[in-house]
Amino acid sequence: MAEPVNDATVDENKGSHGEETLYVVLHRLISMIIFPDAASSASNSLLQRIKISTSENCPRLGEASRNTGQNVLQWARRGSPLRALLVVSVGTITLLTLTGLLVFLLFFLAATVNAIIISLLISLAIAGCFLAFFFSCVTAIYIGALSVAAFVISIATISAIVAVLIATGWVGFFWAVWLGTKKSMGLAKHSLSMTGSALSAYSHARHARRYQ
Repeated sequence: MAEPVNDATVDENKGSHGEETLYVVLHRLISMIIFPDAASSASNSLLQRIKISTSENCPRLGEASRNTGQNVLQWARRGSPLRALLVVSVGTITLLTLTGLLVFLLFFLAATVNAIIISLLISLAIAGCFLAFFFSCVTAIYIGALSVAAFVISIATISAIVAVLIATGWVGFFWAVWLGTKKSMGLAKHSLSMTGSALSAYSHARHARRYQ
């Protein structure tokens, strides 16, 4: 009798995991690290909490991302085209932001590796009072390069986001104008048909009175 219960429990757990969204998985990933269970043996070790949390939640990120995408797609399809436009604009802005952050992280990693390698090589070749001066120059160049890269990437990302917002606003404006024009044309056609029906009824009644 225990095996069917266990099978049912496993099926229920699979079904519940299949309905998980990206927000739920990320929330559980962070909560297991920051707010661990008091009865857990890994509550006193940060590295163990990170390892356990990532091992349990990272395999579910793919399924959670697909579930979130399906939910957003269904939500967009149930509404008006303006809702789909909102989803596309928000997704584009998020993609541009993540792209800018990724480019900055890649530049930061490359600059850090280059600074470490150059410092190591020069420190092996040069000794004495010039070493401190060299490290100061390398640090200044490193900080300056990172500052310029952060400024340029931030300006490019913000400009792209503003361009997407402006384009989305204009598209929404023209769509609203088109919808208003369509509704006005429909109302005008309905008014004309009602006026035509009233005139035809009046003419028929007038002809009927004349023949009487």
